[in-house]
Amino acid sequence: MTRHSLSKSRIAAYEQCSRKLWLATHRPDLSQEHAGARARFASGHAVGDEACRQSPGGVMVEAVPNLSAAVRTTADLLAEGHDAPIYEATFVHDGVLVRCDILEPRSDGTWHMAEVKNSTAAKAEHVRDLATQLWVARGAGVPISSAAIRHLDRDFRLPEDGDLTGLFTDSDQTNDIAPIVAERGALVQHIRTMLAGEEPDCATGTHCTKPYHCPFQAHCLSTQPAAAEWPVTILPHGGGDRLAALGHDDLTQVPPALLTNPTHRRIQHATLSGQPQHDVEGARAAIADWAYPRIWLDFETVSEGIPRWAGCRPWQQVPFQFSAHVEQAGGAMSHVEFLQMDGTDPRRACALALLDLPEKGAVIAWYASFEKSRIKELAKDFPDLAPGLLALADRVVDLLPVARDHWYHRDQRAADELSFVGGEGWRAGATGLLGSDFPRHHARAPRPAGTGAAPLLRARYRSDDGRRPRAGGGGAGRQADQRAAFAGLTAMHRLYQ
Repeated sequence: MTRHSLSKSRIAAYEQCSRKLWLATHRPDLSQEHAGARARFASGHAVGDEACRQSPGGVMVEAVPNLSAAVRTTADLLAEGHDAPIYEATFVHDGVLVRCDILEPRSDGTWHMAEVKNSTAAKAEHVRDLATQLWVARGAGVPISSAAIRHLDRDFRLPEDGDLTGLFTDSDQTNDIAPIVAERGALVQHIRTMLAGEEPDCATGTHCTKPYHCPFQAHCLSTQPAAAEWPVTILPHGGGDRLAALGHDDLTQVPPALLTNPTHRRIQHATLSGQPQHDVEGARAAIADWAYPRIWLDFETVSEGIPRWAGCRPWQQVPFQFSAHVEQAGGAMSHVEFLQMDGTDPRRACALALLDLPEKGAVIAWYASFEKSRIKELAKDFPDLAPGLLALADRVVDLLPVARDHWYHRDQRAADELSFVGGEGWRAGATGLLGSDFPRHHARAPRPAGTGAAPLLRARYRSDDGRRPRAGGGGAGRQADQRAAFAGLTAMHRLYQ
């Protein structure tokens, strides 16, 4: 039996799905990289570099010319009594190779192991990674006395630009991972047995995207029997799981008597008929109390693990743009917009621009908690502007329940974000929700890297690498989308009057 080399990442792949590791080993040509993978890796590397800077005086173990050289370099450092941090210390035990983010010496001659992560908490997959590293390092004869996940401190706020002291905190796992470490040897043997056999027959499921997107999803789907065009799993709130447990897989074939939830019945009806379900009168009644002028507000934000501007915390959603369509009772529309992309802190300028909005009237948002939270955070950041900002936040109302209760197009597949609808289905959805007057030249299929949509069709704008746009990019496309939104809101006004 071939003895396949293993590593921390390969063991992690197995623990997500055995088929994922088998394909990575025997059929790497079938891999299709997820759009956000490079961004995730780049963010992780930046956080790792900062963690090393905050554990100063250490030595970086380079894998030059190869990993075998890194193993030898690490062994030489330990044999020479190195008493400073080691970055990317590399060990092999039982054919498993690991590179440890940071080893820090203790006064008693032992070492503290830190696995660096760019999250604000230790996750289950992080703990398993740490257990693999601890098992290998101890197996290689290294006296590791403690092990921790070194993650971003959610309570950290950048005191001044560039001062990242205190960005990290250690979540000690030494005792908790002992049972996992004890079973690593047996797991490794089981993995090797699996790799020596045929491709595992593993069904697709939620594990295909959690904790990480699997690059072999397309291959796995291609080997499965053709699924129902409208599977029961599109039903929200556990409805699909319940029907699947009863042996149903095709929503169009489910007896209506089994659908006791009104939302599920509406979804099935729209799916069978192919016609959007649109309760115009119900929608009008739902928004009847929303005072004029109505302000249709949408934020776009940037979020980074390492805070860029003073006062920000890790992964804080910082608004750099907003679009606000102001609708008067008589139907007149005006547009207020804010966009800052020069790389400087956009928060105060954004807050001041928000205060230029009308002081009365409903502020309408899709997922209102998001916009409301951003406004309240700006109020906290700038106490002198807080009264006006908090008053604005108090007027925010949520459009999502209105759309959810009074509109459904089958191409949504039960998703709340109608921007998932593509091609002609997206056009039909926009026309149905916003009214027959929605201009056809605006109701276009969404672009792959940032969907243009009216505020009713909430879209999180992202760049080609899957992230929200960083400060410094252009905003012409976004402004064109705002003009499309303006046209759509004008049509909606006529529909709901």
